[in-house]
Amino acid sequence: MAMAMLALHAGEEWQANSASGLAVNDECKFKFQELKARRGFRFIVFKIDDKAMEIKVERLGQTAEGYEDFAATLPADECRYAVYDLDFVTDENCQKSKIFFFSWSPDTARTRSKMLYASSKDRFRRELDGIQCEIQATDPSEMSLDIIRARAH
Repeated sequence: MAMAMLALHAGEEWQANSASGLAVNDECKFKFQELKARRGFRFIVFKIDDKAMEIKVERLGQTAEGYEDFAATLPADECRYAVYDLDFVTDENCQKSKIFFFSWSPDTARTRSKMLYASSKDRFRRELDGIQCEIQATDPSEMSLDIIRARAH
């Protein structure tokens, strides 16, 4: 019996360690650089692939797509990471842009998924050099365009 508990405990440790040590697919970094340097995309949505245990690009938002298009891509019951390139005009009438990192973890998502995304977020965010603002949201009201614009200023 003690041996079975030890094996279970060891398995739990492996899951916890693997959750915080997910691989980041190279495409994530390449597409982010393209968004940042060439403004090739308006947004990128990232998904954790449970089978491959890595973070992958799920969707690329074209430059003509807006914030509403971006918000609509986030599933109501699954977690995601995303980046969004927000264009705005300052109070001094200057055109600016800021890159936002989103950690989307809706209340209706599975607990294991929420834990996996939470434990991997900081490492993944560090891989994306150039993030200027961060938003953590569990509900669409926490990431409305008004909130995002207020954070940009």
